[in-house]
Amino acid sequence: MTGRVSVMVWICLLSFLVNYGRVAFAPLVDHFIAIGVAPVVAGLMATAVWFGSAAPRLPTGYILTFVRRHIVILGTAWWLCLSAAIVALSPSVTIAILAAFGFGLSTGAFFVAANPLVSELFPRRVGLVLGVRGMFSQIGAVTAPFLVATAIVLGTWRYSFAGLAVATVVVAIGLWIATGRTELPTAGQSDRALMAGIRREWRLIAAGLVFVGVVGFFWQGVFNFYLTFLGAEAGMSRSRASQLLTITFAAGIPSFIVFGQLADRLPFLGTIFGILLSFAACLFVLTTVDGFLAIALVSIVMGFVIHGLFPVGDAYLLASLPDSRRASAYSGYSATMMLVQAPGSVAVGLFAQVGIGYGAIFRTYAIAVLVIVVVMGILALVGRVPRGGRR
Repeated sequence: MTGRVSVMVWICLLSFLVNYGRVAFAPLVDHFIAIGVAPVVAGLMATAVWFGSAAPRLPTGYILTFVRRHIVILGTAWWLCLSAAIVALSPSVTIAILAAFGFGLSTGAFFVAANPLVSELFPRRVGLVLGVRGMFSQIGAVTAPFLVATAIVLGTWRYSFAGLAVATVVVAIGLWIATGRTELPTAGQSDRALMAGIRREWRLIAAGLVFVGVVGFFWQGVFNFYLTFLGAEAGMSRSRASQLLTITFAAGIPSFIVFGQLADRLPFLGTIFGILLSFAACLFVLTTVDGFLAIALVSIVMGFVIHGLFPVGDAYLLASLPDSRRASAYSGYSATMMLVQAPGSVAVGLFAQVGIGYGAIFRTYAIAVLVIVVVMGILALVGRVPRGGRR
């Protein structure tokens, strides 16, 4: 393997472990509740991961103005290892919650540092390489619930986190050796002013927040209440609904590669608008079809389409940002995007609590996505939305 390909491989493996760790806490919530932990305390563990993931993104952008990208990535690997080891050895739920927050910190910092580096390793194929990295993250998200749930049944869930710690050490050492043998890009050396970079690129950041942040807000609400929707609206058992949710996420694995390649070949805005229109159509149809096979087909298409938004959205920003502002502006976008997406589940819960049906909520979200396409399309026609592309 050439030097840069080797670095890319190790980053992809670390991406798998990072996202695996971020999602691995979901099965532990039910387990802790089953052994007598209060639901609000158990739920705090999963929440801590996501708050932790949002917290370091802007500070990481500042760190990247004076520390090279691969050094930060290696730091996140060792922090992930430490957090996994603490969970494996945790004597109490409180310690496990603190370690979950540590997991989140490592994931947030990793994505902010890794995506700019990946885009600079292969500047002619930004969409493809971001898609490949994203695919490994998605594989981690799909496999973690199954493997951890199996470990819980076998009574070995602590060993699963110990194994994650060991695997992270191996990958960190591999990445350290690969980066030491490779002439890495120096594109970020002139990126030395975090807030100035964010201010200069505010239009591009704002567009990314609308496309990925707001639509991600809708998507988070949809997938977190997907099981509840299928039970309430389609009368489906929880086991069958869980199968459909797994299928929906699994459909996103090839999506990262396919849409990453499309991002390299097609105009960014046209591709994003196509994704949003397809997602809105799938979300609307989902509320009208009946039967397991019909719902499964719509779920597969919806999962494939919506996960394509993330590599294309990242490519839109990272391929468009100049070297002197790439990491700083991207960190500003990433931090804000996470905060925009975070209340997605709370919003659906509030709507449902006041008596609005899940089908009606999802149809309203589909219409809202269509409104975004129309408004942003008009703004793009008059030159108010950046079309994106290497500068």
